[in-house]
Amino acid sequence: MKLEDIIQFFKVTPPFQYLDDMTLKNIAGSTTEERYPKGTMILRQDGPPSEYLRVISKGGVKVYISLDAAEDVIIDYRSEGDAFGLLSLVGGDRSRANVLAVEDTACYLLNKTTIQGLLDTNPVFSEFFYKSFLHKYIDKTYKEMHNKSLLYGGGDKLLFTTPVGEIAIKGVVTAQLDMTVREAAALMSANRISSLVLVDPDGLPAGIVTDRDLRDKVVSKARDVNSPVGDIMSVPLIKVEARDYCFEALLKMIRYNVHHLLVVDEGRLKGVLTNHDLMLLQGTSPISIAREIEIQQNIDGLVSISGKSNGIVAILLKEGAKASNITRIISEINDRLARKVLELAERKFGRPPLSYCWIVYGSEGRKEQTFKTDQDNALIFDDPKTDEEEQRARDYFSVFTLYVRDALVHCGFPLCPADYMASNPKWCQPLRTWKSYFSRWINTPNPDAILHSLIFFDFRPLFGNVRLAENLRTHLNKMIADQNVFFARMAGVITGNRPPLGFFRTFVVEKSGEHKDALNLKLRGIGPLIDLVRLFALEEGVSETSTLERLKAMKDSHPIIIELGEELEQAFEFITLLRMHHQTEQIEQNLPPDNFINPATLSNMEKKSLKESFQLILKIQDALGELYRMGMVNQ
Repeated sequence: MKLEDIIQFFKVTPPFQYLDDMTLKNIAGSTTEERYPKGTMILRQDGPPSEYLRVISKGGVKVYISLDAAEDVIIDYRSEGDAFGLLSLVGGDRSRANVLAVEDTACYLLNKTTIQGLLDTNPVFSEFFYKSFLHKYIDKTYKEMHNKSLLYGGGDKLLFTTPVGEIAIKGVVTAQLDMTVREAAALMSANRISSLVLVDPDGLPAGIVTDRDLRDKVVSKARDVNSPVGDIMSVPLIKVEARDYCFEALLKMIRYNVHHLLVVDEGRLKGVLTNHDLMLLQGTSPISIAREIEIQQNIDGLVSISGKSNGIVAILLKEGAKASNITRIISEINDRLARKVLELAERKFGRPPLSYCWIVYGSEGRKEQTFKTDQDNALIFDDPKTDEEEQRARDYFSVFTLYVRDALVHCGFPLCPADYMASNPKWCQPLRTWKSYFSRWINTPNPDAILHSLIFFDFRPLFGNVRLAENLRTHLNKMIADQNVFFARMAGVITGNRPPLGFFRTFVVEKSGEHKDALNLKLRGIGPLIDLVRLFALEEGVSETSTLERLKAMKDSHPIIIELGEELEQAFEFITLLRMHHQTEQIEQNLPPDNFINPATLSNMEKKSLKESFQLILKIQDALGELYRMGMVNQ
């Protein structure tokens, strides 16, 4: 360890860079160095205080708080130039967090006497730490960490952090399958319940009867009330595990259009959850919006409902929901709205001449929508057997897709500026043509082909004959296996879109124009992360389309995801949540939401987390660039 190397390091590391040469030389003379292999616990929560301020010269650490044996809250990731241990060094009582080396790490160690002297005599030095360090991290409680909305949600009893078992109705009233309808209705009336669970002779749930079943299957049909109640029960049962969070139940209610869920624990009945139990969002429920969509009979009826989803985002943010939970719920609502438009279109134009599947891609394909975004859709129809059959299909779908496009615009989904919509004949094709598109893009990966791949390979089926989309996905996974030239070209495009972080860990913002001093969170922040994960998923033949589902599917197979998947998930959650908060504030100020955020408006903690997220993406981009360096050719 050379004195000159230490001095040079501190000269470019804040706040040491603000010290004069003599002070730096004195500090360097008393500095020691320690190295920690990956996985070393350097400081332990509630353990002995740190004896040094450690400044990372190489590698990185994770700072986190253990809430209990099963749950950790990550406070921060720190890398070269960052420091840790100041709180317990100055306080002298205990370490307030765990600090774990996440890679082989080296640190310069400065003792308490040196640091205390600098804090006492150098205002710039003390101001940096007190404002940028102590203010951010001193005695953060679990609730405060949640309310900062960095990586987790709000309080303990919020809808989207509460296990289903905590709010489900206990002591469920059950009945045998051979009970009569009259007896079942009397039992429900006596217990003032809206549903009755029917069990088999072994006591296991066999079906459910609701007040709707009595109305629709008995009263309206004049059914004999002395017939067995099992004849009118609803099956299969839609169940949810007691340990699942309530947002999972919410998604199932929306997806299956049911108002009751059985709550089970390892197969045994534990309770019933109703939509009323989930009406906790200040009077606005995603379930009620989904139900309103379902009953509409025309496009005009959908318009007033579609505007409510923006309000849902704001409410869920205030309730402390994770970004991924919000996007999944909003995507379910938007899916239901789009399906209703397609149903109305079929009603208007009649039965299509050929089976078809409506697919979506982009943020909609990844189930990562927040506020309404541009339309990104296409249509696959079954391969026609004759020219006449193909012409009839094209004539039908040309007017069908235009109607759907305009209806979605009416409901608040703007046109795609690049015309990547089913109303464009190029993107309304038989399955064989779509297979040809995908094959050509993979086999001839020119810039246009890579662009189309980045857009269309996130497709998922939304409505119609799902088999067509599944067939196309199978074709894609088969064609793309071991296509290293294609992957190299895609990697070249992906690594060229760098997060806006300068050499000295400063944000690179727009220098002029409408968005001066701001950076684009979507294009330069979340976009590169999504692109990386998509590439890895294509390499692995993963069929999931959402970023988090792709990460989950690859957590044990892809080497980069095995090592950094957790950090990528946290970065995705954080940047998405930051974008949502920014857009919500704009909407509340009657401004059109955009993706440009001024880093100066962020808290120190948010700046720190955003920089760490960008650094993680840059690190993986560099690794990817090195991996495919030999295969990267001029575009």
